[in-house]
Amino acid sequence: MKLFGLDESRVRALASGVRGGMPTAGDGPQTCDGTAAAGPNLVPISSARTPGLAGSAGVADGTDRAVGTDRADGADRADGADGSGTTNGAAIEIETAMVAEVFARAAWSGIAEPGDGMAGVLVASLGASVALTAILEAWSPVRLGALVRDALSGDTTVGPSVLFAVSPSIDFSEADADTSAELETALDQGLQRWRPRLNSTEVIRSLQQAARVEARLLLATDSLWPAALNDLEKHAPLALWWRGVPGALAALPNSIALVGARAATGYGEHIAMEASAGLVDRGFAIVSGAAYGIDGMAHRAALASDGLTVAFLAGGVDRFYPSGHDSLLTRIVASGAVVSELPCGAAPTKWRFLQRNRLIAASSAATVVLEAGWRSGSLNTAGHASALGRPLGAVPGPITSPTSAGCHRLIREFAAVCVTNPTEMAELVGDRSIPVPLANFHLEAGPNTDAGPGPIPRTSDQVRVFDALSGRSPRTVADLSRRAGLSSAAVRGALGGLDLDGAAQEREAGWVRRA
Repeated sequence: MKLFGLDESRVRALASGVRGGMPTAGDGPQTCDGTAAAGPNLVPISSARTPGLAGSAGVADGTDRAVGTDRADGADRADGADGSGTTNGAAIEIETAMVAEVFARAAWSGIAEPGDGMAGVLVASLGASVALTAILEAWSPVRLGALVRDALSGDTTVGPSVLFAVSPSIDFSEADADTSAELETALDQGLQRWRPRLNSTEVIRSLQQAARVEARLLLATDSLWPAALNDLEKHAPLALWWRGVPGALAALPNSIALVGARAATGYGEHIAMEASAGLVDRGFAIVSGAAYGIDGMAHRAALASDGLTVAFLAGGVDRFYPSGHDSLLTRIVASGAVVSELPCGAAPTKWRFLQRNRLIAASSAATVVLEAGWRSGSLNTAGHASALGRPLGAVPGPITSPTSAGCHRLIREFAAVCVTNPTEMAELVGDRSIPVPLANFHLEAGPNTDAGPGPIPRTSDQVRVFDALSGRSPRTVADLSRRAGLSSAAVRGALGGLDLDGAAQEREAGWVRRA
């Protein structure tokens, strides 16, 4: 049997390697009448064998399987020849759909960039397995749009794989599909982003690397899944990769995020140490991003206090970043957890750091900014926390210190609670005041100021394309499209803006970074 053009036994082995030993229905692969051929890139499973595909029949009752013996008991046929065969065949069919869903989720974690809302809608509507098959078979946006609208309207004919894919707390409103044309346009743009990344070699390599480092794939249906992430709705992660101890993930509902500047002062690091240790003593887990400065000190203090700490990364959990924190992250794996929504081998980029921040804010019960300059990336985390309605605190610093300017503005203009010790930080968890959105904080440039016009902030597409450019090797639009996870049209538009800004230059062989 083929699953996504790969031998079923191989898919099962890969899925088992990242799920800690997923149970299977038997010892060997089954045969079937699918005709999909394997190739260098992912190819779709036969439509007669994919749950939820139009025209499929008997996918949940085992009647379409060409098997000689039932693998569950070695005696009864799974073709409905007797009363028990149909039941066993249905169980095998559902279990096979679960294996396909695990593999598809792993593939999607590398196909779609973090926070891709259209990917979130598609996967939650159809299930990861059917959604992957749809882009592999080049289904039209019209066909996909019809299936998504049916799913959003409550039609459950899309198949049993949805049972293993949709988080029950995610609710997509009608605003996600105002008109058929708008939905189909968004799907068409999404297909242009995703198709260049469909490569079975990369998926298999990431799964094998995950198994080597004992990384596990966490799905929204798992008991350890941080339910608070579902508040991100269509921008929630499609899956999470993690290394560590299960207790650290289970402690996330009672956690506080401590974030701040990389270029921390002695004052900031002292506050971070006191805050982290004090919160651990009060039973809280500590969440941060493992960066230099405040993040690193928060993690170290939590470990020194024998507490639980969780680090969210902007790249794969197999390649610790920053490299200077390799030993720290190794210690976190031993007694806490290191988490990412990107597969093993994925490199951190500026866009991914910004998207990583939303996971830090969403997974924690409250967020505290300990020290932040005017353009600190921790202000982006604060913006996500406020938008999600999470309590937000900020620690004041010397009024003459530029490294505390961001904290002071959070307190003065954006309703952050002034906190000065672990007791006051712990009180934030019970403080559910109405959030004030930090609308003036741009993702890249930080808060707006009255100091003059300043540089024009880059759009999110420009940030992603700039990350994908090289300063030495020219890269074509097609290569940049695959690296940035954007359509070719979006890449060309972003390059135009970067060219005008002097940040990119076109050469005969492609585009290069200039600054």
